[in-house]
Amino acid sequence: MDFSFQDLSGTFSVADIAIAMALSFVLSAMIGWVYRATHRNVSYSQSYVQTLVILGMLISLIMLVVGSNIARAFALVGALSVVRFRNAIKETRDVGFIFLVMGVGMAVGTRFYLLGIVAAVAISLIIMVMSRFNWFQLNVRRQVVKVQVPSDEDFTASIQDVLIRHTDEFELVSMESIRAGALMELMYTVKIKKGSEPADLIAALRERNHGQSVTVLTGYDQTDL
Repeated sequence: MDFSFQDLSGTFSVADIAIAMALSFVLSAMIGWVYRATHRNVSYSQSYVQTLVILGMLISLIMLVVGSNIARAFALVGALSVVRFRNAIKETRDVGFIFLVMGVGMAVGTRFYLLGIVAAVAISLIIMVMSRFNWFQLNVRRQVVKVQVPSDEDFTASIQDVLIRHTDEFELVSMESIRAGALMELMYTVKIKKGSEPADLIAALRERNHGQSVTVLTGYDQTDL
């Protein structure tokens, strides 16, 4: 009994469909686990990882449907162009994982099974190694300092004098008028000197800004007085 399907894209059997769906699921799920294991920020989304798995299988299905039919490929592009996605990608590496599952799905859907397996395993191993050994990490600890000062005087020189004593380098990022013009908020990026703590910097700045608010942002931690 013949279970193969013949159309303009060529011939594929029930076995081809089963292999493509199963393999794309396994490889996409593996990539999802790699993403979960190497994710370090607070923006992790279970929905995003599940979408990676669905996307890998969906691309594999699309490639089976399109096959080598150019007209069908252009029709598919036109149909998908009406779809609009409004969810913002939180991290650039998330885009890389999307393209990874798409590439694997395309390879499996066009029945390059070995290529899909080797690419998924090799790239996943590279991601794990980069995550494990912190490749390309920049060992520069920087903080953001926000200082509020009365707007009726120029406090720039006195604030910078404190920053010179407590930081290795600093840069003025922005100046903003707040509280209906009563205060000015100065924002700096700084690199605090070794042996100096954010609390020391805050105390020194508060001596110069008449007791107004001083905020030091260090990574995800915030010290505010």
